[in-house]
Amino acid sequence: MPELPEVETIRRSLQPLLVGRAVKTILVRETRLRRPVNVRQLRKWIQGHTITALNRRGKYLLWQMDNGSRLLIHLGMSGRLGYCAGPEELEPHTHLCLGLDNGAQVRYRDPRRFGCVQAVAPNERCGLLQGLGPEPLSADFTADYLYDALHGSRRPVKAALMDSRMVVGVGNIYANEALFHCGIAPQRPAGTLSHEQWERVIESVIRVLQRAIRKGGTTLNDFRNGLGEPGFFQTDLSVYDQEDQPCQRCGRPICRVVLQGRSTYYCPACQK
Repeated sequence: MPELPEVETIRRSLQPLLVGRAVKTILVRETRLRRPVNVRQLRKWIQGHTITALNRRGKYLLWQMDNGSRLLIHLGMSGRLGYCAGPEELEPHTHLCLGLDNGAQVRYRDPRRFGCVQAVAPNERCGLLQGLGPEPLSADFTADYLYDALHGSRRPVKAALMDSRMVVGVGNIYANEALFHCGIAPQRPAGTLSHEQWERVIESVIRVLQRAIRKGGTTLNDFRNGLGEPGFFQTDLSVYDQEDQPCQRCGRPICRVVLQGRSTYYCPACQK
């Protein structure tokens, strides 16, 4: 699943190409995504209007339009958003094509159809964005916040970091990596961490996410940015998908367990 660094990478790659461009045509080839695509709303609020900004909230991309509406896109498990400057054959599983006033297209492709494309009317509150936690790269993501919110909690610290109500966008890859770098075991109850340990977690999450963004995200299968380019953070992975490989610090084998349905990788010697 594309996580915060991948979505931010897509946003940054598309922003200079889309801001100031008008959406002239909308072709919906498949409406059956995680939430059914409302074609009428897309054409009412998005078609014929100019993109004024590309924003991100957690793993959601938000196109701000000149009429005050927004186009919300979530890539789900396998979605890809790509810019096509000229005529190109449609790839299989391309469900949406947005034609721009310069003749280019933005295409949404999603083999598993777990994504979401939704027009949000001006001044409308989008239910998908309600109840989300702070951005991990914002000033609101602090040790004070996590210590107070999770004090006494028995839930695993990794599960807490992946809860979008607690903090948005961290995801499985980056939760694994961040906890390794700060020396905290992923299955440890979140309520047992001291304030100083939460400070280490915060610092590690921010450092890992920032590095992943600089590397263009992680391409393990088919992730590409808006220009079709892969990411390279996979070359920096310390524990994720490294089962039985020697720990970079102590040399002991990296372990894999399933924690709340997600593969979890850690070093039992270095993480406590």
